[in-house]
Amino acid sequence: MTIKIASVDSVILYFSNTISKQCSLEVKAAYKVLKEFKGKGIVELIPSYTSILITYDIFHYDYETIKSFLFEELSSLEEYKDTESNLITIDVYYDKEVGFDLQRVASKSNLSVDEVINLHSSKVYDVYAIGFLPGFAYLASIDERIKTSRLETPRKKIPKGSVAIADMQTAIYPKESPGGWNILGRTAFELFDKRLKELSAISIESKIKFNPISKDEFISQGGTI
Repeated sequence: MTIKIASVDSVILYFSNTISKQCSLEVKAAYKVLKEFKGKGIVELIPSYTSILITYDIFHYDYETIKSFLFEELSSLEEYKDTESNLITIDVYYDKEVGFDLQRVASKSNLSVDEVINLHSSKVYDVYAIGFLPGFAYLASIDERIKTSRLETPRKKIPKGSVAIADMQTAIYPKESPGGWNILGRTAFELFDKRLKELSAISIESKIKFNPISKDEFISQGGTI
């Protein structure tokens, strides 16, 4: 664990130089501990793949005291344990009508469209980071058999709720935006909500499972084609 200055009121806590499941668990364990101090000199916590950006109150800490505090609090982290309460099931309408790259991923993987859908929806994903857009959660890891690189030319508009993959990751676009990920389907699940304290129902501690649904079910949930 190393600590580096990010700005006059923030530091970055690094756990590793390599993205891995073990490192992700260490980030989550530290994040869980530090959340208890938010509002008590800790202003903001932004976890990522191998690190946590920590913004602090300069009237409460300086660099040396925040460093000492972090080493003291995190010197003996308990192993992070996932619980069923952290599992979020998200309904997805998988179809070439909304999954613009579904057939392309299937062809590149030498699989049928149904096999791609089954492989994507059968796993439980960890949240490795949240960024790019509010509520955009980077989920991993997808099945190796459907691993597909980003598009060579990103689309100018990807519809809100699009469920996509890129390399070994999967994600949901929380709003319409440009993007270069491979689109497999669409969900009516709301990822960004100003009424929520954390602004999103998904956090670094969440686990995500996708559930295939029909077009009629998708429409009934408020989804649009």
